Amino acid sequence: MIGIFIALISGALMSIQGVFNTEVTKQSSVWASASWVQLTALLTCLLLWAAADRASLMAVVKVTPKYMLAGGVIGAFITYTVIQGMSALGPAKATMLIVIAQLAVSWGVELIGMFGVERAGFSLRKLLGLLVAVAGVVLFEWES
Repeated sequence: MIGIFIALISGALMSIQGVFNTEVTKQSSVWASASWVQLTALLTCLLLWAAADRASLMAVVKVTPKYMLAGGVIGAFITYTVIQGMSALGPAKATMLIVIAQLAVSWGVELIGMFGVERAGFSLRKLLGLLVAVAGVVLFEWES
């Protein structure tokens, strides 16, 4: 149950962050905004590490495979694409498409067993769930 609650908070925070970042971009530039987001995220993480964790920061250099360390690079492009998507489509439409893309790619990662994730079998029920989500976007955006 706690996982569901945390996931809902995550989704809500991502949507609010996208709106904030889009407004900062309007008043500066996309890469200035993205840099600010990443810098403040770093400072927040370091502060929380100092207050609550204190495990070795250098343990990350031992991570294998090394491509797993590219999360920050991916994060910079996530920030950029969310800003651009929300600016072009508005928060609701962009968020719906982002969530569907997340669902489709995550399921694909599980089906193929990519990046060390345990491979999952194909499920018609999950495919129908994805299609229902896509239909929900169509219904949400349907102009009468």
